[in-house]
Amino acid sequence: MSYNGKKAMIAMSGGVDSSVAALLSVECGLDCVGSMMRLFSNEDIGEERENTCCSLADAEDARAVAYKLGMPFYVFNFKDEFDKRVMHHFVEAYQKGETPNPCIDCNRYLKFDKLLRRAEELDIDYVVTGHYARTSLDGGSGRYLLKKGIDTSKDQSYVLYAMSQEQLARTLFPVGEIHKSRVRELAAEHGFINAKKHDSQDICFVPNGDYAEFIRLHTGRECPKGRFVDIQGHDLGEHKGIIHYTVGQRRGLGLSAAEPLYVCDICAEHNTVVVGPEHALYQKSLTAHDINWIAVGSLDAPIRVTAKIRYKHKEQPAMVWQLDEDTIRVEFDEPQRAITKGQAVVLYDGDIVIGGGTIL
Repeated sequence: MSYNGKKAMIAMSGGVDSSVAALLSVECGLDCVGSMMRLFSNEDIGEERENTCCSLADAEDARAVAYKLGMPFYVFNFKDEFDKRVMHHFVEAYQKGETPNPCIDCNRYLKFDKLLRRAEELDIDYVVTGHYARTSLDGGSGRYLLKKGIDTSKDQSYVLYAMSQEQLARTLFPVGEIHKSRVRELAAEHGFINAKKHDSQDICFVPNGDYAEFIRLHTGRECPKGRFVDIQGHDLGEHKGIIHYTVGQRRGLGLSAAEPLYVCDICAEHNTVVVGPEHALYQKSLTAHDINWIAVGSLDAPIRVTAKIRYKHKEQPAMVWQLDEDTIRVEFDEPQRAITKGQAVVLYDGDIVIGGGTIL
């Protein structure tokens, strides 16, 4: 497809994927502007060094690629919105015994809301990102569809399920059409400074992976200790605060038992962590709310789907019912391990995202 005469704002992180997305956008005739979102300062997350994905070094890598491609480059300060929508929600969720996915919140409220609105203010037609996903327009329904990336090992459609029709209409995912190996090749062929740069693995604002310490710094207070209980409600000892645990966790419990124990549930109301044998982690159904439909407007009847309950989870066959305007029930063919409050369940029909919601 030719985009001659259309303008695009490239959301650049300093990584190789968004850099090649910029390259492909220029090559298909878009008039491009490079951009980077400034989401937090290291002081906000207790870091002294510039070692996060929003670091000065990443900004310079993004700027170098933008200039190499002949694009202007801007940094937009979205720190307040990121703190409110992503970091604060992350903290709140853990305090409620949930396990959130901040990448979904960042996409929902920053990349495809704040950044898209900034593009509108500048009369720019599209926002381009380096996500491994695809979009298309369904001629029959008139709805924009979100699809898995061609490279299924890198597919990121799961973290994009909350996109609206308007956002899908104005977003492009160029690298979703190619494999990661080709992305690296293109970056090297064009002499990009980040061609061999490692992909970011951690949550950007918790670069050391210590969620509990981040929450302590963010709130300025300690999480109260409480009690471990088994699935029958028997007291097993003291835990160090519910923010230290997530469903399915085995290590770091500090409990001695005849068989391995796993976190089966976290009850914020009673400040208890429920533990049990591994078989207690398996469930066949879940409910979810805060629903976003993409391929359909709503469900009038139950449908067959495959469903993912976390980013690295392999999709599993299931039935889904819409219970009310904002709630669904998903019934899996086989019990699933560690269905976790706060994570997203995303529903698929082949490579098409039907929709999704937050697990209750």
